Parts: sequence; structure tokens; C-alpha cells
Amino acid sequence: MGVAADIVIIVVAALIGALVAQQLKQPLILGYIFAGIVVGPHTGGVTVGDIHEIEMLAEIGVALLLFALGLEFSLSELKPVWNIALFGTHVQIILTMVVGFCLGKYLGWSTASALWFGALISLSSTMVTLKTLMSRGLMGTLSSRVMIGMLIVQDLAVIPMMIILPQLSNPKAGLALVGVAVLKSTVFLALMLLLGRKLLPRLLAYVARRNSRELFILSITAIGLGIGYATYLFGLSFAFGAFIAGMVLSESDYGHQALGDIIPLRDVFGLLFFTSVGMLLDPAFLFNNWKIIVFLVCIISFFKGSIFFVLAILFGYINIIPIAVGLGLFQVGEFAFVLARVGLETKALNHEMYSLVLAISVLSMVATPFASALATPLYKLKKRFFHSEPLQTENIPQSGLRDHVVIAGGGRVGQHIAKVLTQLHLPFVIVELNHQLMIECKNQNFPVIFGDMGQPTVQEAAKIHHAKLLLITIPAVVTTQTIVKQAHHFKPELHIIARAEGVEQMQALYESGVYMALMPEMEAGLEIARQALIHLEIPATAIQQYTDSVRKHLYAPIYGSNQDLQLLTRFENIKNMLEISWVTLPVDSPLVGKSIKDAAVRTKTGASVVGIIREKIFHHNPKADYAFYAGDMVAVVGNQQERKNFKNLAGINRAI
Repeated sequence: MGVAADIVIIVVAALIGALVAQQLKQPLILGYIFAGIVVGPHTGGVTVGDIHEIEMLAEIGVALLLFALGLEFSLSELKPVWNIALFGTHVQIILTMVVGFCLGKYLGWSTASALWFGALISLSSTMVTLKTLMSRGLMGTLSSRVMIGMLIVQDLAVIPMMIILPQLSNPKAGLALVGVAVLKSTVFLALMLLLGRKLLPRLLAYVARRNSRELFILSITAIGLGIGYATYLFGLSFAFGAFIAGMVLSESDYGHQALGDIIPLRDVFGLLFFTSVGMLLDPAFLFNNWKIIVFLVCIISFFKGSIFFVLAILFGYINIIPIAVGLGLFQVGEFAFVLARVGLETKALNHEMYSLVLAISVLSMVATPFASALATPLYKLKKRFFHSEPLQTENIPQSGLRDHVVIAGGGRVGQHIAKVLTQLHLPFVIVELNHQLMIECKNQNFPVIFGDMGQPTVQEAAKIHHAKLLLITIPAVVTTQTIVKQAHHFKPELHIIARAEGVEQMQALYESGVYMALMPEMEAGLEIARQALIHLEIPATAIQQYTDSVRKHLYAPIYGSNQDLQLLTRFENIKNMLEISWVTLPVDSPLVGKSIKDAAVRTKTGASVVGIIREKIFHHNPKADYAFYAGDMVAVVGNQQERKNFKNLAGINRAI
């Protein structure tokens, strides 16, 4: 069966490895890597026949992962980490290359080989880091944004590395090729941003109108891989092209659906990548050289992690973020395999050095989930022995926070909610990561905490364990899921109301444990439609039936699971079944000076007077001897004709 048999072996082995990893409460990627070692060519037994073919398929896994990352990517979300991503990553690469060069010279390697080694270890693993963040529910946090921003720049740095490193013996030619690569990257980005934004959404709109789920999935897969391959033919990275394609599609109306459909395919091909990583590791080489391998893994991990840690501090990140970044990016990444293969082909690396790099990469990848899990315990230990950096807070009550509402997000929606709660004298606190929005909240005297709501330290500062309610106004579903997970860790019974951008997001949020998910755009559309129908004098019953049917369809998870809400909804429907009009009596109204009884309102019109507002005082169900005055706002109940009869009796023709 050839490669088909190899895929079957890998999938079965990965399944067994994943089940074992899950049983041991470890990330599934560890199970995949060890499954690859077992079925690799170095262990005997059931063995994959053609590793090269599997490696080629594994590249699709890398491309699909970056395509999905592009679909979730938002430049606005990376604004808080833009400086460290653009400038800090270059500093990190240079410093790590210096460490690698010194290690290479210490081991007696040539200058060229030492430079190659430094370049290889300077890159971290996008695949492992993203999978680790996903498995721990940390996607969307500020620390994850820092890591993703730096990883993206690292992945882009692979392109000039693949050009420069083979040209070490001819620096002038290498610089010329780098200039060509930069020009190609610029042209490709310009084409994608200018043409891709117009053409790709139109293509998906055309496919979506065919109402074929299969055709839609095929289309987004073809777009991601097709543009990636076109980028490869253009002389750039296959995975880089897939990322840009996802980023362009994320701005279209079909981004969320595309992401939901591509995830299963991404996970299957990602499985092939991690098992192929395990197959590259030779246990015999590892056993014979374990001392030098362990030594290099420890030295590289320590220095590389320390570089990330210090850079995060120098760029102004505090609390747990430097620790999380250092423990999340210390490993040697998958692009080291690609670069090492180039080095082997150009004879810059021998087979022993190639195997050494692979062993270091695989072991550091395996250690990443364990090291990343140490971030929180180490931060707690740091707080115990050292003074932790204080979070910036403003207008927090001296009595502290208890039985309050926590608002995650201080944008327009969050500030509007804060104004309502302030008027009602209800305690609350806003948590906002954007400094400008935090200043706006501060200027309005709202209690506000500057920080990332997805971080445990920030939730502790917001006293989430004492809160009555958590309102999440942030539209990003991944960020919301992270906040929900952390909040329920502190207080499992906490009710959370979140904002969703579509039905798929709403379903995902309910699965994450939110109490209620709302769609602001849908609610605004319903209100506009309701006002239009009222203006057209459509009966209130018909309007209510329409709005109820729309809400019941979209909020089905709530309607189906919450009996209290169902009961309240029935009461609301009963109340809204009453057709009420408010009529203001003019000075010359025939009703002025007459009582309800004398005017014979019920007899002449069929409508009933259920309330009167006079001088801002509401009189509920006035008695028959109640006399009308000019300026009274009269509430009458009845059908459309009965209410029209009352207006005629009052001498007016419009409702207020």
C-alpha cells in the first residue's frame, strides 16, 4: 500500500499515544512524538517505510496550522506586543545565535558550523507553542500574544536565514539574495493585501451561495494550501503564504466559519507533523551521546529562556508574562529541521551534527508542555519571596470589591454598562488592557484595572472570587474562552454573560460554560425592525411574535436549558400581548375636565384607561371618577381600532 499503509500506521500509533498522554494528563503532542519514535526506522517492529513522504505531508500540517492562526490573527490584537515582536525578536535571534556560536566553538566546530548551530537554535517552535497554549486554554492572553507575535517574526526570519547561511563563504552574493527575498516578500504582501482582500471574500461568497458545506470546506482548504504553494513557487515559505491567506480571510464575513471548518483538517495533518518529528529521533544516537545532548539542551534552554525573560521585562511586561514567555519559547523549533537539512545538503553540517540538532530540538519540544505548566507555580513562588509588581488601578473603592460586577473590556460597550451601573449605585470594576481606553475609564471616575483579564493575577486583583457577575464585552471568542476558564477556576458557580459575533461563536461560548451569550448586532437589528413595525402600526402581538421567534431560534441553548428564563419569557409575552398606546391630551381636547365615567371611554371606544401620567407622577388603574387634565399622558389598552377610537374621542390623531 506504500504511503497509505504508513499513514494508517501513524494514525493508529498516534491514537494510542494520545490516549496514553491523556490518561497521564499530558498534552496530546507528547503522545504523538513518542508514537513517532515507536514507529520510526530506529526502533524495529512495526515501522513506517517512507519517512520522506510523511515529512512532506507533515509540511501541510504546518501550513494548515499557520493558516488557522491567520484566520484568528488580528493586527489590532497584536498592537500591545508590536514593539517586542518587531524589535525584541531580532535582538533575541542575534543573542541566541551568539550563545550557539560560543557553544559550537567550545565543542571544537568550525566557524561556519558554529554559526549554523547558532541560527538553528535561535528559532522556537510555532507548532508546539500553539498546541501547548491551546491545551492549557491560554490563547488570547497577553502572554500568548507576545509569544505569537515573536514566533511570527521568527518564522519570517527563516527566509533570509535559508539564503544567507549557505552563502557564508560568499557574503556579497548572500546580501544580494537577501535583497531579492525582501523584494519578493514585499511584492507578495502587497498583492495579497490589495487583491486578496477583494478576490478571496468574493470567491467564498460565490461558494457559500451554493449552500454546500463540502464545497465550502474544499474551497478554504484550496485557498490556504494553494496560496501557500504559490508562495513557495515565488521563492518564499510555504507556511508563510498559508498564514497570509488566513489573515486576509479573517477580515471577511466567512472567517469564523472557515476557521471552524479547517480545524479538524489542521489537527489531522498536525498529527503527521508531530509523529514525523518523533521518527527523526534515533534512540541509539540519543543513548550514545546523552551527556552532550542533555548538556546542550539544558544550556540552550536556560540561556534562550533567560533572553526571552529579560526582553519581556525590558519591553515593559510585568507579573507572570516574562516567566510565561521564557518558559514557552525556550525550545528549538521545527524550522530547525528545515534549516538543518539545507545545511546537510550544502555540507555545512555533517550527519553527526544533524542528528545532534534533531535530538536537541525533539527533547526541548517534549519538555515545553512541562516547563510551560511551571509558569504559574513559579510566579506564586516569586510573589512569596519578592514584592510582585503592582497592577495599575484607578478609583478602586477604599472598602474594596465585594458582591460587584466585573466588566472585561472598557470600550464603548463596557463604558456604557459602567454608566448604567453607576446611575443605579451598583458596585463594579472594569478590566482593560488598552492603555488609552483605561485612561478614558479613569477620566470618567470608573473603577478600572489595567491588565489582561485572561491572566490569573489580574482576576485576583479584580476579586473575581467575590464577584456576583462577570460581563465580557470583548468580541474575540478565543480570548473570551480563556477568561471564562480562568474565572471558573476561581469561582465555578459565577454567572458569566459574554458577547458573541455569530451563532458559531455563541455555541462555542455556551460549551465553554458562559451563562448567556448575546449578539449586539442582532439585538440592534431587532430593535430597529421593531421600531419600524411600530411606526407602520403593525399590531404589537405580531411584532412580539416575530422578535420572540428570532430570539428563541438564536438563543435556543438558553431557552432549552433554563426553566426560570422560560417562565420569565412567558410573563414578558403575556405583558407584551397587551396593545398599549400613550396619548397626550392637548389643551383643547374634549376630554379635558371630564371624568373617565362621564366621558364613557369604555362604552364609546372599547378601549380601557390603564394609567395616567400627570406632572411626572404615574397613576396606575385610575378610578372611574378620575378627571382628565390638559397635558395628561393617558395609557389605553385595546386593539388597533379601539385605540384609534380613543384618539378620535380625545381630539388627536397621533400616539406619543
